[in-house]
Amino acid sequence: MWYQQELSLAPRSRGFHLITEEVTSALRELREVTVGLLHLQLLHTSASLTLNENADPDVRHDLDAFLRERIPGDLPYFRHTLEGPDDMPAHVCASLLGTQLTLAVRDGKLALGTWQGVWLGEHRERGGARRLIATLQGE
Repeated sequence: MWYQQELSLAPRSRGFHLITEEVTSALRELREVTVGLLHLQLLHTSASLTLNENADPDVRHDLDAFLRERIPGDLPYFRHTLEGPDDMPAHVCASLLGTQLTLAVRDGKLALGTWQGVWLGEHRERGGARRLIATLQGE
């Protein structure tokens, strides 16, 4: 079977946010798949998706702090600045981390490791609502 759905995520503050439950609860069809793949594609260029630690929120804080230090908004060679000082750094972060994930599905659930969760990386101070296309393939 193939199934595709667009999901809308509420606006979030800059940083990393665990969205695993939000995504899986919106995809009722996921429960019907014994074996398959879920592909998530973020429809934005200033936010990212990544798979990482789902238990300790300090990991999300630390990755955000790491990226903010290494990709500040005041780099003199950035020319794409019309949308504010956080815009070009947001594009750099999105390119480095990526905007897509493909995850295994087993017995109606994401087949994640014990400490893994899906993160939305919001790299703008006010990024607004974010949209995802979720494509589910399986049997």
